[in-house]
Amino acid sequence: MRLLFIRFSSIGDIVLTTPAVRCAKQQLPGVEIHFLTKLAMKDLVSANPYIDHFHYMDNDIDQTIASLKKIQFDYVIDLHHNIRSWKIKSALGVKSFSYQKLSVRKLLLAKLHINLLPVTHVCDRYLHTLKQLNVTNDGKGLDYFFPVNNTFTAAHLPTSHQAGFIALVIGASYFNKKMPVQKWIQLASILKKPIVLIGGKEDIGDADLIAQSNTNYVYNACGKFSLQESASILQMSTVVVSHDTGFLHVAAALKKPTITIWGATSPALQFEAYYPSIHTPPHYNSIVPDLACQPCTKQGDQHCPKGHFACMQQQNINSIAAKVNEYLLIK
Repeated sequence: MRLLFIRFSSIGDIVLTTPAVRCAKQQLPGVEIHFLTKLAMKDLVSANPYIDHFHYMDNDIDQTIASLKKIQFDYVIDLHHNIRSWKIKSALGVKSFSYQKLSVRKLLLAKLHINLLPVTHVCDRYLHTLKQLNVTNDGKGLDYFFPVNNTFTAAHLPTSHQAGFIALVIGASYFNKKMPVQKWIQLASILKKPIVLIGGKEDIGDADLIAQSNTNYVYNACGKFSLQESASILQMSTVVVSHDTGFLHVAAALKKPTITIWGATSPALQFEAYYPSIHTPPHYNSIVPDLACQPCTKQGDQHCPKGHFACMQQQNINSIAAKVNEYLLIK
């Protein structure tokens, strides 16, 4: 049997597909797993031992289709379910299974606060896509694999951070999923422990402000390292504090304790950190504002529709710091 999995992006969404890929590979005798994603996402999948063949799409979907049509697939497992994946499925002409995005129900929750969503994490919906192939959840959580040539070690970090640190993921794709920089400065000041800031080049300015205000504790890694290197930093950390963003799921895949700060989105949208069904100590805490307007979007936006941004402005930093310290005591 030959399966083609499709998930084009993004970081978190691709990591969240890993249980489905692993379970299919381990439960279907002799199965050959192919995975199609964007070229920009190559580092997320290329070291996955459960995938036999990798396909990367740049900008030319017709070229991608031409390449895929040379391979005889038995089924397409569509874990993206959009126009591009529909076009690919139509061109290949084989039986396909597509996961339920529940977009209308998510919109009802975000815009009208009518929650008709089943209590089912997106990972479980990805796995449900394989139900007709008798693939079931093994309960082992997410996977994240580093390439064999990964040489990033604690020696790349300041000496003060090589014995352990807290990782703060300050980046996010959308403005209203990001806590204001002054809140991060306050959190670092309360913690007074070694901290590494994780984010992209677009977060360097905010990270500089946080680091400059807490020069004895904070190392700014934003924009300095590749995706794999940033994942290596998360792997070395003791606990991770993150927005609702891709590196939250990387941290969960690495089985790191996480504290998620929610703004415009919510765990009710079923994208919270996902862990093995049995794990000790507890791995997950969620900081959700008690506001009638939250959540206000399915995946984030560049402004607050109410104008007050209360979901982030009212975050209780003392409470977040207390949860971090609880994990440190467990450790």
